[in-house]
Amino acid sequence: MDSESRQSQIVEYARARGRVDVLGLADELGVAAETIRRDLRTLAERRLLRRVHGGAIPMESAVFESSLEYRSRVDLAQKHRIAGAAAEQLHGAETVYLDEGFTPRLIAEKLADRELTVVTASLLAAEVLADSPGITVLLLGGRMRGRTLATVDHWALRMLGELSIDLAYLGTNGISVENGLTTPDPAVAAVKGEAVRRSARRILVAADSKFGVTSFCRFAEVCDFESLITGAELGIAQARRYEALGPTVIRV
Repeated sequence: MDSESRQSQIVEYARARGRVDVLGLADELGVAAETIRRDLRTLAERRLLRRVHGGAIPMESAVFESSLEYRSRVDLAQKHRIAGAAAEQLHGAETVYLDEGFTPRLIAEKLADRELTVVTASLLAAEVLADSPGITVLLLGGRMRGRTLATVDHWALRMLGELSIDLAYLGTNGISVENGLTTPDPAVAAVKGEAVRRSARRILVAADSKFGVTSFCRFAEVCDFESLITGAELGIAQARRYEALGPTVIRV
């Protein structure tokens, strides 16, 4: 197998499995471990994979986005800590926007005993809050994306455009100093961008693995957020780079 075919196979494995390991790939593809390490370096330079200890994970792009099932398994302990810290940032907000994704779903669980109006594109978040006596849920209409179980397109944008929201909890597929907040799908970027515009306060919730990553469509700048809540796994030096742009970085 030539290097191009082998690297394409590695990307396919990573996207299907969520992670690939150097030694496992070497055995599976019948090549030396150092050959796999070179392949992973090449794929990381092409922004198809992200190197992690002992292997690599897929990077999201205009043609690949991780599934909700995968997101519910990766960085799980960190996401629970982030959700708990996020729920403590209401500071009197009465209307809240919850983004699509697994971490916003965890935030919904933390807010279930509050008295709030919650606007969301996420069927998962709406389901969590459906039986909460103090919560009024406004679910945005539109086309449902099966990968995230969230709505997009002009119906969702029209509904959001008529609202003034106190606080938005937003996730991202990537955040970088150079390119701001990004996501693979233009339709998702449009909904996220409208939520940013319609909210008085904005908080980003993102695992440390999202930092330093750029996806396809930008929907916000780092300075649009009052705080970025992430795991203590994000290095202090890296956190300070983002704080220099305006928001407080909360590492939990």
